[in-house]
Amino acid sequence: MIQENMVAIICSGVASLAAGVLVWAVRMFNSVIITLRTDMRDKIRRFGKFYILTNQITMEERNDLSEMYDVYHNRLRGNGIVTGIYEECMELPIVPERTKWNPYYVGTDGYIK
Repeated sequence: MIQENMVAIICSGVASLAAGVLVWAVRMFNSVIITLRTDMRDKIRRFGKFYILTNQITMEERNDLSEMYDVYHNRLRGNGIVTGIYEECMELPIVPERTKWNPYYVGTDGYIK
């Protein structure tokens, strides 16, 4: 009788611990997904606005932006906030090499600050 009660107590304790760990893991996973989605949205927005501002995009930049948008929209289930920026970037003229830079990052001499 005592052994049965001890087994029941141990089993319920282990089950409670497992449930707690599972809830913690799901919350952590959701937090990581939200963080990745927010970061990806920010990058698409910043890069996209830069490409639109300079009115040019290289093939490498276009491929990178497409890959980021695919991950954001399809895998991280983004809500389409940056879809307009992405679509506008896909219409930009493709240049073989970037000739315009953001003056915030590049000085007047053309070198990165």
